Amino acid sequence: MFRRLLDAPYLLLTLVSLFWAGNIVLGRHIAGHVPPATLAWLRWVLAILILLPFAWRAMKTDWPVALRHWKLLAVLAFTGITLFNTMQYHALEFTPALNVLLIQSTGPLMIAFWSLVLNGEKLSAGQAIGISLSLLGVLTIICRGDLAVLANIEFNQGDLWMIAAMLVYGIYSSLLARRPKLSQLGFLGFTLTLGMLLLTPIFIAERAVSPPVTFDARALGAIAYVAVFPSVLAYLFFNRGVQLVGPNRAAPFFHLMPMFGSVLAILFLGERPHLYHAGGYALVLSGVIIATLWAPKRVSPVRSS
Repeated sequence: MFRRLLDAPYLLLTLVSLFWAGNIVLGRHIAGHVPPATLAWLRWVLAILILLPFAWRAMKTDWPVALRHWKLLAVLAFTGITLFNTMQYHALEFTPALNVLLIQSTGPLMIAFWSLVLNGEKLSAGQAIGISLSLLGVLTIICRGDLAVLANIEFNQGDLWMIAAMLVYGIYSSLLARRPKLSQLGFLGFTLTLGMLLLTPIFIAERAVSPPVTFDARALGAIAYVAVFPSVLAYLFFNRGVQLVGPNRAAPFFHLMPMFGSVLAILFLGERPHLYHAGGYALVLSGVIIATLWAPKRVSPVRSS
């Protein structure tokens, strides 16, 4: 069943959006309780401990290939593991989760930009229309059906940190098209381990100036969730989805995150559903479908570098 799931890229990418939406909502909930670099470092350490029993054989087999491509793996680990998540958690200390969800919905634009710069890959007309339509749906949800609200949005340092984080993640997503020919578990094991090691100096520096962390049920629950769902499963699914369909076809699924985020807020925070939710969802799903169906066929999902 799991093998069948790994051959269903659009289901994988949908689950990724759900897991990452939960990560944003939880990251905001835990902000100020666990510092950002500490949360990110503990997340990756636990994720690696969960992954290694399943991945170590693949990593051992893939070691010669990984060694030949260590520079690319290091860049992928630094952008996608070390920097992005730490910057996102830092942003959530200063800005609401809805702002982060809105900014994260620029993912398709960031990926399209870096795919053009780094890979020479252009958007098709259908992809551009689909991204625009789903972005309109995102704005409809976040602005509660009144786009005039956008004129009054105030950007703080948290918003700027999140914009920078999305630029970084656009590099990671685009470079996945060049990933070496490693197994799924081997690639994830190497990038998570490298990313955690590169994050360690930042973690040590933060611990030197931050108060001790209280590992109560709230902190432990948050760390457990972010280690399993947005980390091991989401990165495995996202990497596989991009491998199968390419960065630009995978990118519109970023727009599902605000949709899932609002659903999570309704279910767990007691927010009431409104008509604009239904309208926004319809636009988002329409955009994702259009961008997926009208995307150019991908001849070679993975390029060796």
